Amino acid sequence: QVQLVESGGGLVQAGGSLSLSCAASGTIFSINAMGWYRQAPGKQRELVATISKAGSTNYADSVKGRFTISRDNAKNTVYLQMNSLKPEDTAVYYCKAAGKLDYWGQGTQVTVSS
Repeated sequence: QVQLVESGGGLVQAGGSLSLSCAASGTIFSINAMGWYRQAPGKQRELVATISKAGSTNYADSVKGRFTISRDNAKNTVYLQMNSLKPEDTAVYYCKAAGKLDYWGQGTQVTVSS
């Protein structure tokens, strides 16, 4: 089992920045990639960014150049730095750990006001 605890998020004005973090515990040796997903009201959950154990990253087109995903393997933590935020970035952001099984965090709200 893997437990994921997210922190960060909140309310910010358009153009501002926020940082999310996700700390993993449990059978972390089973984790390969980690990532962030988001779900806005009335919409499906979508990929924001992923990062492999080796550090390879992948981003949704909508966040490229604005968001940066990183991980600290020593701390078993993945981060999402979000800059130049837009109102359409408003969503619940979820951390995911992928291995033999997928594990999800509880989600953290990000609200960007115009």
